[in-house]
Amino acid sequence: MTAEELKQIVITALEDLKGQDIIALDVQKLTNVTDYMVFCSGTSNRQVKSLADNAQFEAKKRGAKILGSEGELEGEWVLVDLGDVIVHVMLPETRAFYDLERMWSQPAVSAPTPEQPPTPAQP
Repeated sequence: MTAEELKQIVITALEDLKGQDIIALDVQKLTNVTDYMVFCSGTSNRQVKSLADNAQFEAKKRGAKILGSEGELEGEWVLVDLGDVIVHVMLPETRAFYDLERMWSQPAVSAPTPEQPPTPAQP
């Protein structure tokens, strides 16, 4: 299964349980850790947990490996690591506070050398 297919499986699973404000970012040019990050909001701790569970269930049902997940107990922010796709399901307040979409939408910046100021990475 391709990363694109896995991303779509996750998005569909989130939509099936009425996840809100679903955004998928292609982060391949920003990191070699994953290809896509999917962000979604739930209206309550219970819905956040259910959304993350459904994303894991549907991905696993189609042969994807769940590399890890965190945050299920609290339900404010559940992270699901599917390798090529990382899923963040959060309460709206938590999502607004951390604003990860903005951070991962920024172009990469190269580290400055003593004689050179930082410059944006070339696309």
